[in-house]
Amino acid sequence: MNIQKINQIGVPVKDINRAVSFYKALSLPLLFSTDTMAFFDCDGIRILLSLPEKDEFSHPSSVIYFQVENIWETYKKFTNAGVSFIDELHIVAKMGGTETWMTFFKDTEGNIHAFISELEVE
Repeated sequence: MNIQKINQIGVPVKDINRAVSFYKALSLPLLFSTDTMAFFDCDGIRILLSLPEKDEFSHPSSVIYFQVENIWETYKKFTNAGVSFIDELHIVAKMGGTETWMTFFKDTEGNIHAFISELEVE
């Protein structure tokens, strides 16, 4: 059996209300929430924000790479909105006629994520 796709990504948070506001600002649709959890949709992949049930789950998460169409506009929009970027836009790969651009940022809970854009070039 092979892995087919990512179904859900769990992101531990310290303050559920603050985290929900941040992920709403990323324009991700909120599916539903409780006092300890919130579920967002990212093109069919659920992102679960949750207060850790145990200490061993209370740590920054894995990096979520959010694909965007125009990374320069995205970077400008979220920089102006106060998102804490930890690097500048940069090329991470050139494969044939495709360039992959990326930038990393922190959410309000200290988790590091990235915006990524794959561009066709001549």
